[in-house]
Amino acid sequence: MKTLQAAFFLVAFVPLVKPAPTIQQDSPKFYEYDTDIVTGSLVQQDYEMLSKDIIKDGTNVSLDTGLRMQGDDSELSARPTKDTNLPTCLLCVCLSGSVYCEEIDIEAVPPLPKETAYLYARFNKIKRIAVSDFADITTLRRIDFSGNMIEEIEDGAFSKLLLLEELSLAENRLVKLPVLPPKLTTFNANQNRIKSRGIKNNAFKKLTNLAYLYLGHNALESVPLNLPESLRILHLQHNNITTINDDTFCKSNNTRYIRTRMDEIRMEGNPILLAKHVNAFSCLRTLPVGTYY
Repeated sequence: MKTLQAAFFLVAFVPLVKPAPTIQQDSPKFYEYDTDIVTGSLVQQDYEMLSKDIIKDGTNVSLDTGLRMQGDDSELSARPTKDTNLPTCLLCVCLSGSVYCEEIDIEAVPPLPKETAYLYARFNKIKRIAVSDFADITTLRRIDFSGNMIEEIEDGAFSKLLLLEELSLAENRLVKLPVLPPKLTTFNANQNRIKSRGIKNNAFKKLTNLAYLYLGHNALESVPLNLPESLRILHLQHNNITTINDDTFCKSNNTRYIRTRMDEIRMEGNPILLAKHVNAFSCLRTLPVGTYY
């Protein structure tokens, strides 16, 4: 009897039951909105607290830097500095015999590594060059001190630099020239305060390799004497030159003499009228640039 009742129940009621709809199997997406909000809030709070601490301590650093400082103290220790007591190759850049100390506000020539061949110390605040600066560095071939405040160069400061070929002292405050090393090929002293009395009569005579001499924008009253035969380019523009003699470039006792290597002389911006001194240029292949009338 019970078996018949169960069979009747299945026949009568099961067809009336609707199957549950199938679940759509999309790829799962995990959006933890509450977690994101809480985490973001905590990060923001930490960020603001760190900001207050930094301001309170008077430390002038960015918040990003502050956050990095919490996790890595080594990054702080590697930060660049302008401490001039640092070793030269930390203060400057040393690379394959060259030392670059440009625009770092140094006030004196830094100690140089042995075997330094090229020194670039432009646009600093150097005021004086001493004999001791290069006493032990005899390998130098090029020095550039352009754009400093140099007023004094001790006698003999360059005397041991027997390999030096290029020297720039442009844009400084010199009133006289130092004794120059014998193998110079290029010397630049443009834009200083040099007067004729600040250049010795034989300052250039023994520089038998000198090819490029730049003395423009100074206060010279005359062309330097005893210029070497090797000279190719001479710049004397914008000085106060008022006179020139027949032996400045030529040899008055030798009318056949020709200065074959001289390619360019600039004398514009001086009060001298070059047309009054034609004999002074008779040995030149090209006339100087300047005022003639």
